[in-house]
Amino acid sequence: MREIAARLTAWDRAGTRFALATVVSTSGSAPRAPGATMAVSETGEVLGSVSGGCVEGTVHELCQEVLSTGAAMRESFGYSADTAFAVGLSCGGTIEVCVQPQPPSAVLGAVADWTSVAVAQLLDGSGAILAVGPEQVRGSTGAAEVDALIAAEARAMLDVAASGIRTVRCRPGTEVFIASYAPRPRLLVFGATDHAGAVASLGAFLGYEVTVCDARSVFATPARFPDADQVVVDWPHRFLARTPVDGRTVVVVLTHDAKFDVPLLEVALRLPVAYVGVMGSRRTHHERLDRLREAGLTERELARLRSPIGLDLGGRTPEETAVAIGAEIVAVRRGGGGLPLRDTDGPLHHAPYPPWGTHQSAGSKRVERQGS
Repeated sequence: MREIAARLTAWDRAGTRFALATVVSTSGSAPRAPGATMAVSETGEVLGSVSGGCVEGTVHELCQEVLSTGAAMRESFGYSADTAFAVGLSCGGTIEVCVQPQPPSAVLGAVADWTSVAVAQLLDGSGAILAVGPEQVRGSTGAAEVDALIAAEARAMLDVAASGIRTVRCRPGTEVFIASYAPRPRLLVFGATDHAGAVASLGAFLGYEVTVCDARSVFATPARFPDADQVVVDWPHRFLARTPVDGRTVVVVLTHDAKFDVPLLEVALRLPVAYVGVMGSRRTHHERLDRLREAGLTERELARLRSPIGLDLGGRTPEETAVAIGAEIVAVRRGGGGLPLRDTDGPLHHAPYPPWGTHQSAGSKRVERQGS
């Protein structure tokens, strides 16, 4: 909902009624993840998407029905030979959609304004919906005990940017769908090189908050990295040791210099981040491993290192190398094997993935300069 929240708020303020359809579960090769939303106004205008086109027409009709009746609905769409190109999903997956009347103004405002928020909606036909932040809650199911239980579950899921259906423990048989909208995951690129510029651009395209860091102020400038959210002039290992990271953070090391690489990797491989990759030849890789062992890193810690970085795509240019790096990051993030899809026979999508946030705080890029 976050990507269309601002326009939904505008509809709400203008007094335009609308219905909201949300993907609450998927299986197989579903085109959109749980949390994908589509809104239909009383004038027929559409915002967002729940299937990328497969069932949009039918969901549009369901939204108009909900606008007419005021009652929430829950509907499943799946592949069938007879309806694959009509109502079904020609991609072979199944999606379940909940359609409800527009949420309260307070809930819409929270989704649009809060940096970190989970949206919880009851799937019992009541249309009850809550916006849950780290410390506040907007909206209500009408029962304080239920609100408290849902808020606790939503905060736990928000901590790990997870989405899905949960059972309301104090109401047997009642389910709630929770969609988490967390801040964008961080991509930390070390080394202000041409390759770093290409990786920064691709990282922004993939939805990351991108930081480029290098100790050399002449190279680490916003002008050289226009797609980075932040450019930092500091020793890489010192910056990484003090900057916030989490289980979604990606660390890409492109410095190509042992005096930067080794101290930086000593820090990176001991942090709870999702990915640590470093550029270099195979000879450089083995020499680097020896230095890291001498520095005291264990084999278990070294096994986390993605080196040489990226998938084998045969690329040579900075842009082609960035695609190889980005492909490996996506494979790690989504659980992919990195093989051509024609050489596999499993599902195209490994699992419903968490809707890692696309929220971007207001403000311009900045350069931070730290003392040497």
